[in-house]
Amino acid sequence: MKLKKIVVLGPESTGKSTLCAELAKHYDTIWCPEFARQYLHENGTDYSYENLLDIAKGQLAGEDEALQSVELAKQSGKAIDKIIIDTDMYVMKVWCEYVFNNCHTYILEQINARSYDAYLLCDIDLPWAADEMREYPDEAPRKELFTIYKEILINQNTPWGIVSGLGEQRTKNAVQLIEQLIIQ
Repeated sequence: MKLKKIVVLGPESTGKSTLCAELAKHYDTIWCPEFARQYLHENGTDYSYENLLDIAKGQLAGEDEALQSVELAKQSGKAIDKIIIDTDMYVMKVWCEYVFNNCHTYILEQINARSYDAYLLCDIDLPWAADEMREYPDEAPRKELFTIYKEILINQNTPWGIVSGLGEQRTKNAVQLIEQLIIQ
């Protein structure tokens, strides 16, 4: 049974991490958290263009570790057929370009080198929840970033869909979407 890699992405404060945890629980699988939160917590929220390369590499290392954990779990007899990934290099590309009008070649190379089975784009229908890691509380940047992510997904070949709804309904909508996308 081939492991299906499902990436959850979208603008800030769209419930990505919560959704990933809920999906991992639903599918009884492992999920890869977003590395940026850990990095910014440990190093402060004042970051540079070069820091985004470090964050990208940390994200990929976390993804690789999560994939290794899945393989170990499968070797011990656990039937895992999905992994949930909170953020990928598309998010890093958008972050680099949105803030610094430039993107590291490494990030672009990794976009081309890695493959996934489905993308879930989190809608901006959740109310903004402030925390020290978030930068864009206003509606206009949230809409702009959502549109950027949507255009990226439209212009690539992996199946994708938009997840909306509140609370448990958002998770149910995501599960239905995953089931539709990975059958294609």
